[in-house]
Amino acid sequence: MSEESSGAAETVIRRERFAGGQARSFMSSLEADARIFAADLAVDRAHTVMLAEQGIVGADEAAAILDALDAVADAGHDALPDGEDVHEAIESAVVDAVGPVGGKMHTARSRNDEVATCIRYRFREDLLDAAEATLELRGTLLDAAAAEADTVVPGFTHRQHAQPTTVGHLLASYAGALARDTERLLAAFERTNRSPLGSAAFAGTTFDVDRQRTAGLLGFHDVIENAADAVTARDFLIEGCGAVAALSATLSGLATDLIEAAKDGHVDLDDAYASTSSIMPQKKNPDSLELVRAVAGDAVGDLTGLLTTLKGLPRAYNRDLQRATPHAWDAVDIVTDATEVTAGAVATAEWDADACAADAGAGFSTATGVADALAAGGLPFRTAHELVAAAAGEIDDGATVDEQVDAVDAAATDLLDESLSAYVDRETLAALLSPAGSVAARDSRGGPAASALTESLTRLRDTHDEHSSAVDVHRESLAAAEDRLAAEVHEYA
Repeated sequence: MSEESSGAAETVIRRERFAGGQARSFMSSLEADARIFAADLAVDRAHTVMLAEQGIVGADEAAAILDALDAVADAGHDALPDGEDVHEAIESAVVDAVGPVGGKMHTARSRNDEVATCIRYRFREDLLDAAEATLELRGTLLDAAAAEADTVVPGFTHRQHAQPTTVGHLLASYAGALARDTERLLAAFERTNRSPLGSAAFAGTTFDVDRQRTAGLLGFHDVIENAADAVTARDFLIEGCGAVAALSATLSGLATDLIEAAKDGHVDLDDAYASTSSIMPQKKNPDSLELVRAVAGDAVGDLTGLLTTLKGLPRAYNRDLQRATPHAWDAVDIVTDATEVTAGAVATAEWDADACAADAGAGFSTATGVADALAAGGLPFRTAHELVAAAAGEIDDGATVDEQVDAVDAAATDLLDESLSAYVDRETLAALLSPAGSVAARDSRGGPAASALTESLTRLRDTHDEHSSAVDVHRESLAAAEDRLAAEVHEYA
């Protein structure tokens, strides 16, 4: 079938050559490119201003092109003519508006460096959005951790009762993990925020372009030096996608802990983040958090798809790259949404201190504190470990503190042929065997004791503020670049 009979109109780039019929629609990314419509207009404007400043196009020609771009912006993406992608469609619209002079907009440029620049221009904003979402969640976790600093709760390893801790300590642990997620996103931003524009197809251009100028007008802090590297590189997508995949794993863990706590009756999730069963009226299901957990699988899939697409590609542009970018878009969108939902769930959750405390000592989970006390009294830790393990076998879940002390004392007599009092007094042991006493004793840096947790929260808030300031600086820098570009474009009005 010919292109004419397929109903496809010619474009300023392809004319009647190549990619007709079914292949044309298969190759088109125009609909998906709505995401980078604004980015492409910014790149076109910056490039046109630079061309005029360098004397490569005339001021009147630049003014006509820039006026046409304004009209395209006002009309919106949906009004674009047919094209293989948004870049071609915008150029076609400009040429339709001002005639052949519109084609000068593409002087000293290829779609290869153009698309690479547009993707970086938009993706850096997405990374900042994701970073801001982590900051919101971190702030929510820190507030909740401070409020629940004294709420004693069971702590688990291997999903078995291990040691008592506090809700505050648990939530602060996720605030710490999310701080690293924010760091990864900010690092990805730094390497994304570099301009490929002016590299042309992959071997530079014969025109006297000023790459640093276009980079500055677009808010990039530097250029990608080598032209072939500039148009080929998608490692910034890998890094950004990897950062959001890592974030999704943090969210998945937090979601699971909240789901388990809800199942145990330790926390009540707000109705806005739960649902009821269609058949069992008593049920309250943590659906939103289950979906947060599932997002991690999607994000890992996107990262895997991206890496698989990029694996083995030669230098310079290959059309495979068109299929790479949507993986990053999807990952950053779904994980940012999941982060915001998790923040809402944490902020509105209500912890039942009595229910938490009632389970905190289950499974003789204060045993480690007893072993530590014996070791502090001079008994080798491994001997203390053996002694307490022997006592544990004799202690039922419902045993009182006095009964637990008696069991430990009996084990000491059997194993050591001497009384427990040779190493620790009964009152100290009784205090350590209570969940609250066990927690209070763990006051090393990073521990759950109220004093240690307060210090940790202060440090975590300081880091939160530093990261928040970094995001603000990046936002302000990008906004200032937009203003500079708008002012330069206005000069040609």
